[in-house]
Amino acid sequence: MKKMYFILALVFSVFLSACNTKTQNSKDSDSSTIESPYFGQKPPGLTAEIFAPGIISINGRYEHSVSFSPDLNEIYFTASKKDEDASIYYSKLKDKKWPAPKKANFTKGKKKEEMESFVNLGGDKIYFTAYDSIFGDEKIWYVDRLKNSWSEAKKLDSPINDDMVFYSNEARNGDLYYFNISKRKTYYAPNKNGEFPKVHEVGIGGAHAFISPSQDYIVVNARNKEDDQRKSDIYVYFKKKDGTWSKPINLGSEANSNFAETCPSITPDGKYLFFGRYNEEGGLSNIYWVSTEIISKLKTAYFKKEQ
Repeated sequence: MKKMYFILALVFSVFLSACNTKTQNSKDSDSSTIESPYFGQKPPGLTAEIFAPGIISINGRYEHSVSFSPDLNEIYFTASKKDEDASIYYSKLKDKKWPAPKKANFTKGKKKEEMESFVNLGGDKIYFTAYDSIFGDEKIWYVDRLKNSWSEAKKLDSPINDDMVFYSNEARNGDLYYFNISKRKTYYAPNKNGEFPKVHEVGIGGAHAFISPSQDYIVVNARNKEDDQRKSDIYVYFKKKDGTWSKPINLGSEANSNFAETCPSITPDGKYLFFGRYNEEGGLSNIYWVSTEIISKLKTAYFKKEQ
């Protein structure tokens, strides 16, 4: 079985169900060029929709961890077919068209697999997870933006990498959030002049935590303890005035379903939530997106109740 599945399975054993390979019928993406932002997709409303079927969400392939550049002209995501190594794919808008996504290959063979890329909000760095062996050397790596390319990939020199870690993403102030696989907890490392000398536990549950651009909330996926039929849902934690986090709030049926939702991310403009939905009927797996207005409504209701 594809090794990437086993990495996620460690988290899923606590919070969510196993992922399946997609079997949905789709178009051939090799020749796709789509005009306008977000691959020409009509923006979703308050109900989650499949993102770019046949272009990003492709038949027989497993995708997750979507990240856009701050100008929304680049997309990066993880994908692999069954029994293939995990790879980061990307596409860059050029002449108002999106070329078919291709592999980034940041480490150029130094590491066997690469996944979970994140473009920082400055647009000059990409963090990602790279590894050779399951539950052995999962670390955070990065590349710096050059004029027309990316630099040589480097492993992040930080206590972050003292353990097995993945799913890194950066707050607007430069603090780096990530998931510690061994401890099964979310941590963050404050940015000190471009370095990350100390790590701190965030103090929230769930996995695959993603900090919002405005840093006022965090989305995670976690097992639904109130409904045994729902193995994994997307939840949100709101930051309170004293700097602590609220209780986890389920995003509801607008985002969640009876299937497994995981790997949430927020677009740099704060307008859309992306996530994976797995184990759908027929074994389908797709990337979905939905307006973050669903989160704004929950935020208003939460703080109104707290007053």
